[in-house]
Amino acid sequence: MVSPVRAELRKLLGLPTAWVGLVLGTLTAPVVLLLNAPYTRRAIAAGTLTDTSDLGLRDLGIGLIGPIVLGVIVVSSEYTSTGQDAPGARQLTATLAAVPDRLRLLVAKATALVLVVAAQAAVTTAATLTLTQVLYGEHAPAPAPARVVAAILYWTLTALLAYAIALISRNGIVPLTLLIINSSVVSVSYLLTKVTDLASYLPDIVGAQMFIGSADFPVEIAPVTAGLVMTAWVIALLVVGAVLFERRDV
Repeated sequence: MVSPVRAELRKLLGLPTAWVGLVLGTLTAPVVLLLNAPYTRRAIAAGTLTDTSDLGLRDLGIGLIGPIVLGVIVVSSEYTSTGQDAPGARQLTATLAAVPDRLRLLVAKATALVLVVAAQAAVTTAATLTLTQVLYGEHAPAPAPARVVAAILYWTLTALLAYAIALISRNGIVPLTLLIINSSVVSVSYLLTKVTDLASYLPDIVGAQMFIGSADFPVEIAPVTAGLVMTAWVIALLVVGAVLFERRDV
């Protein structure tokens, strides 16, 4: 299994789009934190922002574009044409020739994705929380280590969620567009929570409660429970994606 994982790591990190996801995902949260700093300082001074326990952690949500991009392209890159000389040929044909066991291939891809995203999440979280301490000092208490680990896990599960959806759709544009818009522009999931409390158990909403404590969630879910629910979503979608991948023609 080591060789397929190493090969998938090389393939993933060799994609230009992957580096776009790595750069955007790593830099977006600290940049947004800096841009919001003047307003946040004024809110703290005026007393309108009294709960600062989530400072820094909240900004990590905007960086989800990184793991989403990585989770999608690790699949969608296999379905792109290998060249103008053979427009019908795709990378997946060569990949399956090298690793005929499709389940083994999916596990190798998921493992490579987890390694890359977990490393990116750890760096981004550390940078964002360190910058938070520099900007706000005593007004920004250092979060408990469990919350930091939960934030990294949230990024990793989000990448696997994007991976599973891309497996199901066999398309990069649709899941990439929907997931990025939902995470950074207009959260359809959050809007649905205004209609029904059941929407609080959608993966992106429930997952945030793993490490965010003071957001306006209609249903409060304990961090461990939230993590289990999001993990269940990811596992279910991965199973569906794996079954479809096994049964489909190349």
